[in-house]
Amino acid sequence: MTSTARAPAGQAISVVIADDQRLVRAGFRVILASEPDISVVGEASDGLEAIELVRALAPAIVLMDIRMPNMDGLTAARRILGHSDTRVLVLTTFDADEYVYETLKIGASGFLLKDAPPEQLIGAVRCIAAGDALIDPSVTRRLIRRFARAARPPSLLPARLKDLTARELDVLRLIARGLANTEIAAELVVEESTVKTHVSRILMKLGLRDRVQAVVVAYESGLVVPDERIGRD
Repeated sequence: MTSTARAPAGQAISVVIADDQRLVRAGFRVILASEPDISVVGEASDGLEAIELVRALAPAIVLMDIRMPNMDGLTAARRILGHSDTRVLVLTTFDADEYVYETLKIGASGFLLKDAPPEQLIGAVRCIAAGDALIDPSVTRRLIRRFARAARPPSLLPARLKDLTARELDVLRLIARGLANTEIAAELVVEESTVKTHVSRILMKLGLRDRVQAVVVAYESGLVVPDERIGRD
Protein backbone atom coordinates (compact mmCIF):
# COMPACT_ATOMS: atom_id res chain seq x y z
CA MET A 1 0.00 0.00 0.00
CA THR A 2 1.39 3.39 -0.96
CA SER A 3 0.09 6.89 -0.42
CA THR A 4 1.15 10.45 -1.03
CA ALA A 5 0.19 13.76 0.50
CA ARG A 6 -3.40 14.60 -0.27
CA ALA A 7 -4.04 17.36 -2.76
CA PRO A 8 -5.49 20.57 -1.30
CA ALA A 9 -9.28 20.66 -1.42
CA GLY A 10 -10.67 22.24 -4.55
CA GLN A 11 -7.46 21.95 -6.55
CA ALA A 12 -7.63 18.39 -7.86
CA ILE A 13 -9.78 15.29 -7.86
CA SER A 14 -8.10 12.94 -5.38
CA VAL A 15 -7.97 9.31 -6.51
CA VAL A 16 -6.90 6.01 -4.95
CA ILE A 17 -6.09 3.12 -7.30
CA ALA A 18 -6.85 -0.39 -6.03
CA ASP A 19 -5.55 -3.25 -8.17
CA ASP A 20 -3.45 -6.31 -7.34
CA GLN A 21 -1.21 -5.84 -10.40
CA ARG A 22 1.54 -3.28 -9.91
CA LEU A 23 1.94 -2.60 -13.62
CA VAL A 24 -1.78 -1.91 -13.97
CA ARG A 25 -1.67 0.55 -11.07
CA ALA A 26 1.37 2.23 -12.60
CA GLY A 27 -0.39 2.56 -15.94
CA PHE A 28 -3.46 4.15 -14.40
CA ARG A 29 -1.28 6.49 -12.36
CA VAL A 30 0.57 7.68 -15.47
CA ILE A 31 -2.68 8.31 -17.32
CA LEU A 32 -4.35 10.21 -14.48
CA ALA A 33 -1.27 12.08 -13.24
CA SER A 34 -0.93 13.69 -16.67
CA GLU A 35 -4.11 15.67 -15.96
CA PRO A 36 -3.74 18.87 -13.89
CA ASP A 37 -7.13 18.45 -12.23
CA ILE A 38 -6.54 14.85 -11.06
CA SER A 39 -4.21 13.73 -8.25
CA VAL A 40 -3.44 10.08 -7.48
CA VAL A 41 -3.00 10.08 -3.71
CA GLY A 42 -2.53 6.39 -3.04
CA GLU A 43 -2.37 2.82 -4.34
CA ALA A 44 -3.69 -0.41 -2.84
CA SER A 45 -3.02 -4.02 -3.85
CA ASP A 46 -6.19 -5.49 -2.35
CA GLY A 47 -9.57 -4.55 -0.93
CA LEU A 48 -8.40 -4.30 2.67
CA GLU A 49 -5.67 -1.84 1.76
CA ALA A 50 -8.17 0.17 -0.26
CA ILE A 51 -10.43 0.52 2.78
CA GLU A 52 -7.48 1.63 4.92
CA LEU A 53 -6.44 4.26 2.39
CA VAL A 54 -9.96 5.62 2.11
CA ARG A 55 -10.11 5.97 5.90
CA ALA A 56 -6.74 7.74 5.95
CA LEU A 57 -7.05 9.96 2.87
CA ALA A 58 -10.79 10.32 2.16
CA PRO A 59 -10.24 10.49 -1.62
CA ALA A 60 -12.96 11.68 -3.94
CA ILE A 61 -12.81 8.45 -5.98
CA VAL A 62 -11.46 4.92 -5.73
CA LEU A 63 -10.65 3.05 -8.94
CA MET A 64 -11.49 -0.48 -7.80
CA ASP A 65 -10.53 -3.76 -9.43
CA ILE A 66 -12.96 -6.64 -8.79
CA ARG A 67 -10.78 -9.71 -8.41
CA MET A 68 -8.11 -9.10 -5.77
CA PRO A 69 -6.61 -11.20 -2.93
CA ASN A 70 -7.58 -10.88 0.76
CA MET A 71 -10.76 -8.98 -0.08
CA ASP A 72 -12.40 -8.63 -3.49
CA GLY A 73 -13.24 -5.24 -4.93
CA LEU A 74 -17.01 -5.51 -4.62
CA THR A 75 -16.83 -6.33 -0.91
CA ALA A 76 -14.41 -3.46 -0.34
CA ALA A 77 -16.57 -1.10 -2.39
CA ARG A 78 -19.65 -2.03 -0.37
CA ARG A 79 -17.84 -1.17 2.89
CA ILE A 80 -16.41 2.05 1.51
CA LEU A 81 -19.76 3.23 0.19
CA GLY A 82 -21.41 2.41 3.51
CA HIS A 83 -19.00 4.43 5.63
CA SER A 84 -17.65 7.31 3.54
CA ASP A 85 -18.48 9.87 0.87
CA THR A 86 -15.86 8.42 -1.48
CA ARG A 87 -17.28 7.36 -4.83
CA VAL A 88 -16.27 4.10 -6.49
CA LEU A 89 -15.44 3.49 -10.15
CA VAL A 90 -15.09 -0.24 -10.81
CA LEU A 91 -12.43 -1.16 -13.36
CA THR A 92 -12.17 -4.74 -14.60
CA THR A 93 -11.34 -7.02 -17.49
CA PHE A 94 -14.38 -9.10 -16.56
CA ASP A 95 -17.52 -7.72 -18.18
CA ALA A 96 -19.87 -10.50 -17.08
CA ASP A 97 -23.41 -9.33 -16.43
CA GLU A 98 -23.37 -10.25 -12.75
CA TYR A 99 -20.44 -7.93 -12.09
CA VAL A 100 -22.13 -4.99 -13.79
CA TYR A 101 -25.40 -5.61 -11.99
CA GLU A 102 -23.79 -6.09 -8.57
CA THR A 103 -21.64 -2.99 -9.10
CA LEU A 104 -24.76 -0.87 -9.57
CA LYS A 105 -26.65 -2.55 -6.74
CA ILE A 106 -24.01 -1.71 -4.14
CA GLY A 107 -24.03 1.95 -5.14
CA ALA A 108 -20.86 2.30 -7.19
CA SER A 109 -20.92 5.29 -9.51
CA GLY A 110 -19.52 3.58 -12.55
CA PHE A 111 -18.25 0.48 -14.33
CA LEU A 112 -15.46 0.69 -16.89
CA LEU A 113 -13.46 -2.00 -18.64
CA LYS A 114 -9.69 -1.83 -18.24
CA ASP A 115 -9.14 -1.76 -21.98
CA ALA A 116 -11.12 1.46 -22.32
CA PRO A 117 -9.18 4.31 -23.99
CA PRO A 118 -7.23 6.60 -21.61
CA GLU A 119 -9.45 9.56 -22.46
CA GLN A 120 -12.50 7.53 -21.42
CA LEU A 121 -10.93 6.75 -18.03
CA ILE A 122 -10.10 10.42 -17.50
CA GLY A 123 -13.58 11.44 -18.53
CA ALA A 124 -15.11 8.87 -16.20
CA VAL A 125 -13.16 10.21 -13.22
CA ARG A 126 -14.27 13.76 -13.95
CA CYS A 127 -17.85 12.67 -14.57
CA ILE A 128 -18.10 10.81 -11.26
CA ALA A 129 -16.33 13.55 -9.32
CA ALA A 130 -18.98 15.96 -10.62
CA GLY A 131 -21.67 13.76 -9.07
CA ASP A 132 -22.79 11.92 -12.18
CA ALA A 133 -22.44 8.23 -13.01
CA LEU A 134 -21.04 6.20 -15.88
CA ILE A 135 -21.35 2.74 -17.38
CA ASP A 136 -19.01 1.56 -20.12
CA PRO A 137 -20.97 1.80 -23.40
CA SER A 138 -19.78 -1.68 -24.40
CA VAL A 139 -21.65 -3.29 -21.50
CA THR A 140 -24.75 -1.09 -21.41
CA ARG A 141 -26.71 -3.22 -23.91
CA ARG A 142 -25.89 -6.39 -21.99
CA LEU A 143 -27.03 -4.75 -18.77
CA ILE A 144 -30.37 -3.87 -20.38
CA ARG A 145 -30.70 -7.48 -21.53
CA ARG A 146 -30.36 -8.60 -17.93
CA PHE A 147 -33.03 -6.13 -16.89
CA ALA A 148 -35.21 -7.39 -19.73
CA ARG A 149 -34.98 -10.92 -18.37
CA ALA A 150 -35.40 -9.96 -14.71
CA ALA A 151 -37.81 -7.02 -14.79
CA ARG A 152 -41.27 -7.61 -13.39
CA PRO A 153 -44.29 -6.98 -15.60
CA PRO A 154 -45.89 -3.57 -15.11
CA SER A 155 -48.49 -3.49 -12.35
CA LEU A 156 -49.62 -1.09 -9.70
CA LEU A 157 -47.11 1.61 -8.84
CA PRO A 158 -44.68 0.17 -6.25
CA ALA A 159 -44.90 1.71 -2.78
CA ARG A 160 -41.34 2.96 -3.09
CA LEU A 161 -42.33 5.23 -5.98
CA LYS A 162 -45.60 6.56 -4.59
CA ASP A 163 -43.97 9.73 -3.24
CA LEU A 164 -42.90 10.77 -6.73
CA THR A 165 -45.03 13.23 -8.66
CA ALA A 166 -46.29 12.41 -12.15
CA ARG A 167 -43.61 14.59 -13.70
CA GLU A 168 -40.89 13.00 -11.55
CA LEU A 169 -42.05 9.58 -12.75
CA ASP A 170 -41.77 10.84 -16.33
CA VAL A 171 -38.22 12.00 -15.65
CA LEU A 172 -37.33 8.68 -14.00
CA ARG A 173 -38.58 6.78 -17.05
CA LEU A 174 -36.40 8.91 -19.30
CA ILE A 175 -33.38 8.47 -17.03
CA ALA A 176 -33.89 4.72 -17.32
CA ARG A 177 -33.82 5.07 -21.10
CA GLY A 178 -30.35 6.57 -20.77
CA LEU A 179 -31.23 10.15 -21.66
CA ALA A 180 -29.03 13.00 -20.41
CA ASN A 181 -30.56 16.08 -18.76
CA THR A 182 -30.46 18.07 -22.00
CA GLU A 183 -32.28 15.28 -23.84
CA ILE A 184 -34.87 14.93 -21.10
CA ALA A 185 -35.46 18.69 -21.21
CA ALA A 186 -36.06 18.51 -24.97
CA GLU A 187 -38.38 15.51 -24.58
CA LEU A 188 -40.50 17.21 -21.91
CA VAL A 189 -40.15 20.73 -23.38
CA VAL A 190 -38.80 22.24 -20.16
CA GLU A 191 -35.61 24.00 -19.09
CA GLU A 192 -32.58 21.86 -18.27
CA SER A 193 -32.46 23.47 -14.83
CA THR A 194 -35.98 22.15 -14.21
CA VAL A 195 -34.84 18.64 -15.12
CA LYS A 196 -31.89 18.92 -12.72
CA THR A 197 -34.30 19.87 -9.95
CA HIS A 198 -36.51 16.88 -10.73
CA VAL A 199 -33.52 14.54 -10.77
CA SER A 200 -32.31 15.84 -7.41
CA ARG A 201 -35.76 15.35 -5.87
CA ILE A 202 -36.04 11.83 -7.28
CA LEU A 203 -32.71 10.84 -5.79
CA MET A 204 -33.59 12.43 -2.46
CA LYS A 205 -37.04 10.83 -2.21
CA LEU A 206 -35.77 7.39 -3.14
CA GLY A 207 -32.61 7.65 -1.02
CA LEU A 208 -30.29 7.06 -3.98
CA ARG A 209 -26.72 8.17 -4.59
CA ASP A 210 -26.93 8.84 -8.31
CA ARG A 211 -28.67 8.25 -11.64
CA VAL A 212 -27.27 4.75 -12.05
CA GLN A 213 -29.12 3.56 -8.97
CA ALA A 214 -32.21 5.33 -10.27
CA VAL A 215 -32.02 3.20 -13.42
CA VAL A 216 -31.86 0.04 -11.31
CA VAL A 217 -34.92 1.10 -9.31
CA ALA A 218 -36.89 2.01 -12.43
CA TYR A 219 -36.39 -1.41 -14.00
CA GLU A 220 -36.62 -3.53 -10.86
CA SER A 221 -39.85 -1.85 -9.79
CA GLY A 222 -41.43 -2.53 -13.17
CA LEU A 223 -41.91 1.18 -13.84
CA VAL A 224 -39.92 0.69 -17.03
CA VAL A 225 -40.09 -2.50 -19.09
CA PRO A 226 -37.28 -2.94 -21.65
CA ASP A 227 -38.19 -3.37 -25.28
CA GLU A 228 -38.24 -7.13 -25.87
CA ARG A 229 -36.31 -6.63 -29.10
CA ILE A 230 -33.28 -5.56 -27.05
CA GLY A 231 -33.14 -8.91 -25.36
CA ARG A 232 -33.04 -10.69 -28.73
CA ASP A 233 -30.25 -8.64 -30.34
